[in-house]
Amino acid sequence: MNPPHQAPVALLASGGLDSTVLAYWLSSKGFDVYPIFIDYGQHCAKIELQTAKTVLPPTIRDRIEVLHLGDVFSSSKSLLISETNLWEREVSADELILPYRNLFFLVSGCARAATLGLRHLYSAFINSNHAAEIDAGRAFLDGVHKLTLGVGGVSIEMPFRDMSKTEVAQLGISLSAPVAHTYSCQANSASHCGACPNCVDRLTALQAIHET
Repeated sequence: MNPPHQAPVALLASGGLDSTVLAYWLSSKGFDVYPIFIDYGQHCAKIELQTAKTVLPPTIRDRIEVLHLGDVFSSSKSLLISETNLWEREVSADELILPYRNLFFLVSGCARAATLGLRHLYSAFINSNHAAEIDAGRAFLDGVHKLTLGVGGVSIEMPFRDMSKTEVAQLGISLSAPVAHTYSCQANSASHCGACPNCVDRLTALQAIHET
């Protein structure tokens, strides 16, 4: 069940392309958006948060709330947590998987939304060919939605779930979202590496738009 326009809603915001476009999409439809940034100990947390504060719609930038939950994944060997030197080693997609991460995002976001008295949590999951995690599939995400709605009354909304990265980027451009200034890299905390799954998706989408 979708909330009425102008209803207050929570949004998982990361500074990435998808969540930024979703923020602009929600704002364009008149929703009162409360962005939530989850610091789960990722090495890119600082640049992600700085980017989110820059690329979110100006009307909601000052509202962004940070959930500091890094202890959960402390000591993880995932390269999302422990940054590696890209000049010295090649990074595989398997090393960029963090078990329970997406589930953790959604449940934490729902818990915070419920605490704030909000009934809807928006997340920018898309139809990505690079989503290797088991907790990125449709069946899993639908199950989480049923669970959170039944337990705490918060509905998870994923309006981009059937869209590709290119389609989301095109929507963002139509909404004047600063898609070129978003940050999505999984492997480097200083600049886009251009090789990790997130970078490949983002660059492919932007190139496809440029060629049309």
